[in-house]
Amino acid sequence: MSEDIDYGIFVKLFSRTSKVLFAYDVDAASITYLNAAFSHLWNRRRESVMDNPGILLETIHPEDMDYLVKEYDELLSGTSKHEIEFRILLPDSSEMWLLLTPQLITDSKGKRIIAGIVEDITVAKDNIANLQKFASKKNSVLEILSHELSGPIANVHALAELLMDYTSEYKNSELDNVIRIIKESSDKSIRLIREFVQQEFLESAYSGMVKRRVNLVEKVREMMDQYKDGEVLINKDFRFNSSSDTIYINIDQNKFLQVLNNLISNSIKFTHDKGIIALDIFERETTVLITIKDDGIGIPQRFHKELFEKFSPARREGLKGEPSTGLGMSIIKTIVEWHKGNIWFESEENAGSTFYIEIPKE
Repeated sequence: MSEDIDYGIFVKLFSRTSKVLFAYDVDAASITYLNAAFSHLWNRRRESVMDNPGILLETIHPEDMDYLVKEYDELLSGTSKHEIEFRILLPDSSEMWLLLTPQLITDSKGKRIIAGIVEDITVAKDNIANLQKFASKKNSVLEILSHELSGPIANVHALAELLMDYTSEYKNSELDNVIRIIKESSDKSIRLIREFVQQEFLESAYSGMVKRRVNLVEKVREMMDQYKDGEVLINKDFRFNSSSDTIYINIDQNKFLQVLNNLISNSIKFTHDKGIIALDIFERETTVLITIKDDGIGIPQRFHKELFEKFSPARREGLKGEPSTGLGMSIIKTIVEWHKGNIWFESEENAGSTFYIEIPKE
């Protein structure tokens, strides 16, 4: 390491950048370099912060303070940190999302300096949040529509079979052919609907993993609101509860919400009309526990050990004829494990099922 840090290099290269560049002397608790972009980003005088760095702490969003302290302590302990996202509160009380890229430098004399770059990512975060919100809504609506459409089409299929039995004695090949077409078309339609929804899940599962710090309660509530709006359509009672309004964890939002969507979808398939499907979130000291509980027909004991296997023999048609590929539970388990979590369940025939997912808060 160089004994001296030439801040002049920073000045020449980044004097006109919109990104904030800084150097912080850890042991002296003082800012030794801060470029002009700071005043534009924080809407505060650079000189005031140079004289009193503690002022910056007052601008941090309260929900992000513990997270930043943890990241700071880990950086000082030698853990590399990249792309730390957090919020600040501006003088007009508005929020701004910032991306911090820090580097701990120790010179030959043992002096510790944290140098880094801070940039405004508010617009990008808002755009991503909107895309993810509508993606979650889309997936929930697809599940609702697939179950709503599967029921009537399954009824057509059943009536066609019944009609075929009644008319077999007529020996009318033309009539038999019409009924056969109705039966085969309805059967194909049910499978096409479910395969389309399943394909959405598969494409999401096998895309690259991108974990971000998100408020899990907020994201799950948005998803559950869609199901509650669809209660009349699929004739189920959806309930949601959380031990706190704010629980931040690092997840791939799209993948993780797809996991919850699929578990809810399974509950819908195996719960009678007017049944209850409840999702609860519990915050623990180092983990978050999510439960999805229904009062449906349950899972036979003989299927318990192999439920999470690929193409498991446990796959069954739903109560309204919804098909199963046998892939869903295997992929769900894989995604949970990608998040360093565990999934398990308790179930009894005719007494419902409860699925548990526990993931670290990190």
